Amino acid sequence: MREERSLGDLRLAWRAEVTDDELVTLTRSHGGTPQAGWWDRIRPYSLGWVTARAIDGTLIGFVNVAWDGSDHAFLIDTKVRPDHQRQGIGVELVRIAARHAKEAGCEWMEVDFDEDLAPFYYDACGFIPTPAGLLRLSDMHFADLS
Repeated sequence: MREERSLGDLRLAWRAEVTDDELVTLTRSHGGTPQAGWWDRIRPYSLGWVTARAIDGTLIGFVNVAWDGSDHAFLIDTKVRPDHQRQGIGVELVRIAARHAKEAGCEWMEVDFDEDLAPFYYDACGFIPTPAGLLRLSDMHFADLS
């Protein structure tokens, strides 16, 4: 299932081919710390993803949608190259992801983000604040139960 649409000179597509190397490059473009092999490891667990590509095929934006196989979708790793930000690309990536999650039967889409991205997710994309809990597993110490 692959849907394509245009946004100016960009092509946006649901579940279009994207490589691990392209995601490493995209992550580096905005100062992130990519992990080679990440996409190849998690792709099988995704409901889908949205890509935004320039006319020359360069990956400009990406978002992944994980899910629980039922009614919860999780928006992960929304990325847009810095020189293309604030042009509506991220909002369109999220909108396409949300539509496909709804079509798959999800009732909820959840996202977590750094505080500075609140205007993007709340104002531009329409997410609402909710109480949530977070457990930093690297700080946990578990007794050996074996």
